[in-house]
Amino acid sequence: MSTSIAMRPVARRLLKPTRAQHIPPAFLLPSLLAPIQQKSSFSSTTFNLYPRDNNRERGVSTARRTGLRQPLSVSKTPLPKPVLDPSKRSRVEVDEDHGLWDFFHSKEKPMNTPEEDFEHGRPWCVEELRGKSWEDLHALWWICCKERNRIATEAFERKRLEAGYGDSESERRDITVRRTQRAIKQVLTERYYSWQDAEAIAKNDPEVDLSGEGPPYNPTDFVEKYVPEEEVSLESGVKPEQDIPLDPEVKPEQKYSPTL
Repeated sequence: MSTSIAMRPVARRLLKPTRAQHIPPAFLLPSLLAPIQQKSSFSSTTFNLYPRDNNRERGVSTARRTGLRQPLSVSKTPLPKPVLDPSKRSRVEVDEDHGLWDFFHSKEKPMNTPEEDFEHGRPWCVEELRGKSWEDLHALWWICCKERNRIATEAFERKRLEAGYGDSESERRDITVRRTQRAIKQVLTERYYSWQDAEAIAKNDPEVDLSGEGPPYNPTDFVEKYVPEEEVSLESGVKPEQDIPLDPEVKPEQKYSPTL
């Protein structure tokens, strides 16, 4: 027997599950609560004049003419166009004495050939550098630095161009330059230790004044005692030198004439 139309809503409410069945368990209640954010009456950040736009598709629609809410720092200056015709291109003038040319061995090519890198001398040894002055050692040191910069620049160009050659010759050239720099450091270290020893000796020398107020060296009066030559010869047991007679056939002016 079918129910009437008036009884259908009542039956629907009776058959509908109660709201108590939709209440989550107690251990899930903290996750459903919105976190409470702490707010302070002051802020260290700058005030934003424009509100944040959370629309991801803002500025995409061309039919509705929607765009950004704040202006952008984009000028309407037209972009430069590349000149495809080589005859119309302006030539860039480069200073021939520019300092960047020192990073290359030649102005015509970016790097040396393996044969050119292999042609170099031996490194300076310590014995040779000990006789050089401070100015010479200073100049040689910066020449080595410039050479190492050239080697590093050519190694970068060789890696960029993927040349695949010249690495071994370039490394040997760099080792030679570094050995020279190591020898310069050793010579300067020896001179520094010698200066320290001399300073320690000068502090105990009464004739040397390191205060800087007067002359640095004040020698004492020294009188040499005169000793006759006869007494010196008798004490040493050596007779005084006698004049050697000249050959009568040789003239006096020809005695010391050089032989050709």
